[in-house]
Amino acid sequence: MRKRAASMRTGVTSRVPRAPAKPWRRAACAAAAALAALAALAGGGCGTSHPPPIGAGALAEAQTFPYYRVYWVGPSFIGRPLAAADGQKGYLAKVGTSVYYGDCVHQKGIFGGGTCVLPLQVTTVTYHLHANATLGPQRNIVVRGVPATVYDEGRSIEVYTGQVAIDVFSDTFEHAYQAALQLRPLNAPGSASGRLPPPVYCPELSGAIDAHLQKVMDHLPGRACQKLNAAVALAKGLTSPAGGP
Repeated sequence: MRKRAASMRTGVTSRVPRAPAKPWRRAACAAAAALAALAALAGGGCGTSHPPPIGAGALAEAQTFPYYRVYWVGPSFIGRPLAAADGQKGYLAKVGTSVYYGDCVHQKGIFGGGTCVLPLQVTTVTYHLHANATLGPQRNIVVRGVPATVYDEGRSIEVYTGQVAIDVFSDTFEHAYQAALQLRPLNAPGSASGRLPPPVYCPELSGAIDAHLQKVMDHLPGRACQKLNAAVALAKGLTSPAGGP
């Protein structure tokens, strides 16, 4: 399981937002939260002080992540500083890399009972084709010109751009959507305004797709969705019994 080394260095005493439909990612985040809490208890006594903003070294490591564009929303979010960021050390492709904003010292933490949800976690991972039905109740939208899916009772948004998927985990839909509108590359040139780069793949959305989103999907680079639909149809045809539908 991936260790969140950057989180431990900053001593974040929090539990990350929920992503119940992605068990492997949830397990990695839960381990990170526990390790961070232990680090805070060891380094700061009772672990009830606010962690400082991310250190220059940890930020520099995230800014030089070499494999793909990593997204963040800037040095702070709704007044909460960037507290930790994953880097190349300990990187696992299946888990991706994350940035974390704020802390939970105003609520009960891991060892105090209850739950504690960070204001924001942004996870960037290389996209691999998967059925979004596993995300549970959801709805599909367009965010800054690209497809996106809202799930986890509105607290999480998965945004599809370039070669990656960006999962925005927050405590409310308003915060998650606000963060999605502010996404920008951390380790590459870019801004928080204008359209995001369109995905080079066709996300396998589940549920209703309105006319606006359908138009976006139909115009993805390389006719990605048309090619995927043709491949699926061909596969179904090859596996159908002779003489069947």
